[in-house]
Amino acid sequence: MSDPRTPKGLRELLERHGLSPRKALGQHFLVDKNLLDFIVRAAGVRLGEPVFEVGPGPGGLSLALLEAGADLTAIERDRRLRPVLEEVLGGRARLVFADALAYPWEEVPEGSLFVANLPYQIGTPLVLRLLESGRFRDLVVMLQREVADRFAARPGGKDYGPIALKVQELARVEKLREVPPSVFLPPPEVTSAVVRLTPRGTRPDAGYFAFLDAAFRARRKTLRKNLEAAGYDRRRVEAVLADLGLEPRVRAEVLAPEVLKALYARLGTPPSTR
Repeated sequence: MSDPRTPKGLRELLERHGLSPRKALGQHFLVDKNLLDFIVRAAGVRLGEPVFEVGPGPGGLSLALLEAGADLTAIERDRRLRPVLEEVLGGRARLVFADALAYPWEEVPEGSLFVANLPYQIGTPLVLRLLESGRFRDLVVMLQREVADRFAARPGGKDYGPIALKVQELARVEKLREVPPSVFLPPPEVTSAVVRLTPRGTRPDAGYFAFLDAAFRARRKTLRKNLEAAGYDRRRVEAVLADLGLEPRVRAEVLAPEVLKALYARLGTPPSTR
């Protein structure tokens, strides 16, 4: 069997099945065995534990997870890859051909592990969906570096916004290492990063998340103007800002999470979403 964890093996495997990566699905297959092993070690796979993977592609990471003892479920959207995955994995993993964003994540075993080289276009919405499900002990994922930076962003930075605040509300974010394009086939046009997200056990608050979206609605506008646009009463907003010692023209992007939470506690869910 050709090993999909090496460039030569992957090319042979795809050629034998008459396949090539599909750009429309964001397919960039990882062909660096050392990096795959690093991802598995970072995830701390335990013998026999339920592990879920999205976008297994030709199965390189899947093989590494199985070798570490994972009870693996691999979810792939591209049905063309079925014969490849069946050959590479030899029936040792459950294969599900479906849209990962529509998968019933709330039904997976509590305390499961998630490990994946995620297709770029679904990285952010899928990570939020997984964290909101409350079913995982850890997520170790490969993402675009820009997305990883957004997840880990702090107040005042250009990447700081609702995504950072929502992810950090639900999990501790660790950017483990950056990954060059050269370890993928085909090489993407961007640098990637391996990120570990450890859930805090916090339940998502839909009202607070809607407040964050309203507060950052237009980054060039002040927080007061953004909140007014979401239906909050101007005088009430001004009074709350003053009570918290904030300038009337403050912008949301400079405020720490605890300050934004204090604002939400006083103002509640955006009127436009009630």
